[in-house]
Amino acid sequence: MTQPAPSARHNGPDKEDPTGPGRAGATAPAAPPPVKTGGAGPALGLRLDVRVLSLLGVLAALVLVGGITEPDAFLDTGNLQLILTQASVIGVVTVGMTFVITSGGIDLSVGAMVALASVWATTLATQEYGFAGIAFTAVIVGVAAGLVNGVLIAYGGMVPFIATLAMLASARGLALMITDGKTQIVTVDSVLSLGLPDSYILGVPPLVLMFAAVTVIGWLILNRTTFGRRTVAVGGNAEAARLAGIDVRRQRLYLYVLSGLCCGIAAFMLIVLSGSGQNTNGNLYELDAIAAAIIGGTLLSGGRGTIVGSVLGVLIFTTITNIFALNNLQSDVQQIAKGAIIVAAVLVQRRTLRGADT
Repeated sequence: MTQPAPSARHNGPDKEDPTGPGRAGATAPAAPPPVKTGGAGPALGLRLDVRVLSLLGVLAALVLVGGITEPDAFLDTGNLQLILTQASVIGVVTVGMTFVITSGGIDLSVGAMVALASVWATTLATQEYGFAGIAFTAVIVGVAAGLVNGVLIAYGGMVPFIATLAMLASARGLALMITDGKTQIVTVDSVLSLGLPDSYILGVPPLVLMFAAVTVIGWLILNRTTFGRRTVAVGGNAEAARLAGIDVRRQRLYLYVLSGLCCGIAAFMLIVLSGSGQNTNGNLYELDAIAAAIIGGTLLSGGRGTIVGSVLGVLIFTTITNIFALNNLQSDVQQIAKGAIIVAAVLVQRRTLRGADT
């Protein structure tokens, strides 16, 4: 009986061939085993689409609740404009937070940076330079604070939680020192006019348009640029990103500067909205921004982020706040509702990741 050729007899797994591919007469090394994808990519993308649709459903349900409980007040054009305007300030902060969390970091100082930028930009010395002076100061203070965070974390080796917590305390203290606990009133008419109905464009407040611009730019950067891909790579596996040639430290530095930039823009928007600068501005913004990003689908451990989901999360929280205020419900019930939403979002996130791994 004719024996089969050696190449035909040794096509089994390596464990049945102890001599391995380097044995005499071998013509080529054994091919590596195929990578099992399991269709996780498309499945995960589908789940993310479902998440966005779910968030839209939640938002629609909230609008329905508001329309039923307080139809005249909630559905009033002025109230809807107010919801969008209030969402705009924290929304800009959330866009920057989404980038930071996607990279595997965290920024607990965003609220304090907003406060510091707002009071620094509303000092009498700054207001002498008018609109440009206030806007430039707010942005540059936010960027400078973000730069300090980035240097401490990227090049100082500090844990993001600790570094940004230190910035939270320092920025709040400096804001209190600048104001001496007093409210700084803005007297520049060109700044205050942005918050008036006369400045609305087709019924849309300028602050909402600024928020929309930041959102679009953030989405393009995260999803359509090398910077966005590097951000996701660093959050997914920093060591693998480094081996792939990405300067991880520099990328992290840029991300915290970006977060500071968003805080500076938000501070200017808050100045327009309130007409003043206070050391209490931006209180608990860090918690709202993190919560909005998480329920929107941004992975807290890094490696995945969604600007659209974060924006929907902001709108959901702002709408809840508005409905509770119109119905004269206590703020503690509102906080409980927010906490329940966050817990539910994290549980859904865990199920999504578990399903993607199978």
